[in-house]
Amino acid sequence: MRLLIVNGPNLNLIGQREEEIYGKLTFDSYFETLKTQKSCSLEYFQSNVEGELINTLQSSTHDGIILNAGGYTHTSVALHDCINAIKVPVVEVHISNIAAREEFRHTSLISPVAIGCIFGFGLQSYDLAVDFFENYLNKR
Repeated sequence: MRLLIVNGPNLNLIGQREEEIYGKLTFDSYFETLKTQKSCSLEYFQSNVEGELINTLQSSTHDGIILNAGGYTHTSVALHDCINAIKVPVVEVHISNIAAREEFRHTSLISPVAIGCIFGFGLQSYDLAVDFFENYLNKR
C-alpha cells in the first residue's frame, strides 16, 4: 500500500512557528519517524503553491492521500473540485483543532469531498490517518 501525505502552505515551518499550536518538532523529523513505524510505503510532498498541490493530487497513483491543505482548507474551491474529481481517496488532516480556533477556520471546503477528517491531535493526526487507511484499504 502506497500513501501520499500532502501539506499545503506554511506547513514547511512546523517546528519554527507558533510552537504552542504546532509543536517544536519539524515535519521532516516527524515524517522520518512515521515511515519507520508503519508497514505501508509513505511519500511526502509540501508546497506553498495551490496549483502545485492540485497537480500533485491529480497525478497521484497512490492508494490514498492524507491532505493538510493549511489555509487553503478554508478558501480553495479549486482544491475542493480537484478532490471531487480524482479517484484516489483523500483524508483531511489538521494538526490543530480547527473548530476551536478563529471563526474563519471553522469552515472547510475540503471536508465535503474527503472520505474523513482528523484534526486536533497534533502531528499524531497524520499517524491516525495512516492507521485509518491501513484498515480501510485492507477491507476493500
